[in-house]
Amino acid sequence: MSESAGFNIEDLIKVSPLNGGGDEPRVEQLMGKLGRLQKGKRSLEEGIKDMKSVIDSLQKELASLQTEAYQLEGIHKENEELCRKLQFQCEESEQDSVRQVEQNKKSEELLEQYRCEIQGFKLKHRKLRMKFENQLHQLMEQHKNLQSIFMPQRLPAEVESAENIKSQLLAAEELKLAQLRRLSEELEELKKQKQMGTIATETQEE
Repeated sequence: MSESAGFNIEDLIKVSPLNGGGDEPRVEQLMGKLGRLQKGKRSLEEGIKDMKSVIDSLQKELASLQTEAYQLEGIHKENEELCRKLQFQCEESEQDSVRQVEQNKKSEELLEQYRCEIQGFKLKHRKLRMKFENQLHQLMEQHKNLQSIFMPQRLPAEVESAENIKSQLLAAEELKLAQLRRLSEELEELKKQKQMGTIATETQEE
């Protein structure tokens, strides 16, 4: 600070009218104190410089941490949104599974109903066939007996009547068979739908 005025403290002491031989120790003390003060000042300046450097470094680190915190906050929000979507998808999958189970249960009940109906139609068809065979056999026996009782000219009419009855019975049998085939086709279709539903459920679970 004193050197910036163009001369140092020693020059000031030399030209001072108070300078005398008995003041040498005093001057040395002042110069020593001044040296210590200047050294302390430089030390303080260096310390301030170091502190500024540390502060700058800390500010940069703080800015970096704030940026990282902002990025982490964004990632956290994205993860929360992803979790909500996954939760929604899980709930939908559970609901689909429940619906699929209910649909499979209804399909099995319907299949069982069709099986019972088919068995009933088979039994009924068997009874009708047996009845038809018995009636046919009876008609054949009756015609054999009629040949010896009735006149030959009435025989064609009786045969025609028997043929009509036979045609009616055959038509009834064909109708029952058609109904049986329709039930069988519906049963196969239900089986295919159930298999497709099971495959879809396994795909969703994967």
